[in-house]
Amino acid sequence: MYAVVDVETTGGKYGEEGITEIAIYQYDGHELTDQLISLINPERPIQPFVENLTGINQRMLRNAPKFYELAKRIVEITTDCVLVAHNASFDYRMLQTEFDRLGFDFERKTLCTVELSKKLIPDVESYKLGKLVRSLGIPLSDRHRAAGDARATLELLKILLHKDGEKQIVKNLIKAHSNSKKPKHLLKLLQTVPATMGVYYLHNAKGDVIYVGKSKNMKRRVNQHFSSSGKKQLRIQLETDSISVEETGSELVALLKELDEIKLHKPKHNRMHKSSFVKFGLSLVQNKKNYQVLRLVHANSEDEYLTTFKTLNRARAVLFHYAEKYSLCLQLLSLDKKEGSCSLHLKQECLGACIGEESAEHYNQRVQQLITDIEFSHPEMVIVDRGRNPEEQSVILIENKKLVGFGYINLSHQITHPDALKNLIYPMKDSREARHIIKSYLRKHKNLKIIPLQN
Repeated sequence: MYAVVDVETTGGKYGEEGITEIAIYQYDGHELTDQLISLINPERPIQPFVENLTGINQRMLRNAPKFYELAKRIVEITTDCVLVAHNASFDYRMLQTEFDRLGFDFERKTLCTVELSKKLIPDVESYKLGKLVRSLGIPLSDRHRAAGDARATLELLKILLHKDGEKQIVKNLIKAHSNSKKPKHLLKLLQTVPATMGVYYLHNAKGDVIYVGKSKNMKRRVNQHFSSSGKKQLRIQLETDSISVEETGSELVALLKELDEIKLHKPKHNRMHKSSFVKFGLSLVQNKKNYQVLRLVHANSEDEYLTTFKTLNRARAVLFHYAEKYSLCLQLLSLDKKEGSCSLHLKQECLGACIGEESAEHYNQRVQQLITDIEFSHPEMVIVDRGRNPEEQSVILIENKKLVGFGYINLSHQITHPDALKNLIYPMKDSREARHIIKSYLRKHKNLKIIPLQN
């Protein structure tokens, strides 16, 4: 049995591509016995040159099934089949990559029609699919689309099988792949990791934590550690003796828990504990004309800031957004250094503080609105997010604009007072990095439930 396959992909960096379309024709050597043709939402951007080549764009894939939704069907249609493709190493690698992300080992025998054609049709001008099938009189429609290319490959396979009467060349070119690249002990460890949101810990033989990570799908992420051939990942594979996990339900809780555990254990393979990931801070000063000026500065460990950022580009993007939202002056946000009116004033989006057309009093009122926006909305509050199961919610307690900790409550629990929550809270260390994580998360998740508390 053969499964003739073609995939179209997003393009991009090796190992980071995703499949955008797949076609599989199951063939028993005589007739077509099954088929699968589908677009796939790759959950990652398509490179422009690929979009031009295939005609597949992000809009077309918006409502397409994701790979995990088709994974079972792909396994079924390829089981006990030799996977056939034109340049089979590429299509097979892409399928393995997608299954690796799901924590599943996808192993099939493969047959490449490029290699088979070179053996059986040695004197053609080109072995590229389009030129090869045209030279053999095989019709090819929808070039660079999965169904069209897979159908042409199927017709090519039929010709090649006919030419190889005793099927000896075909047998010699079928490649059997190893059952797994992972050592057996890593496969056993991977089976213990759930495919859920949480924090995972990799331990060495002494029980020491050598790496802490968080993921929306812990099984998939750990599988990536165990499948990678990078130097750091190979060291992790050699040293990992056991794995422990903590399901969190909430991504925000996972982010905070990961930070807390890295600071506690200082795992040798985590870079984060070696230096703060907060690089820039936003400070407030008042200039000689009484205008409040927001300045981006390199963050240091001693000072407090209105908010913090990982990168300068991110900081500038956020401030440009707030400048437009509150009609603020780019010069007073340290984003425009030229003399005279700022570029937003030229577009009539700044009210003229840069050239004295707006009073400091009026301008400073909007600066305070911005500060309210980027600070915690209440000094005492609870952030409510997903729990570990449908019957509970996670809660993160903030007191005096500082992180206290997190916990889980039943959906029927009424949150009214901080003292009532403290018995349920797992304490966490407040830090600039923790507050940065919370504020960044709240900026991205505007609909997250926030409950102000009264002492």
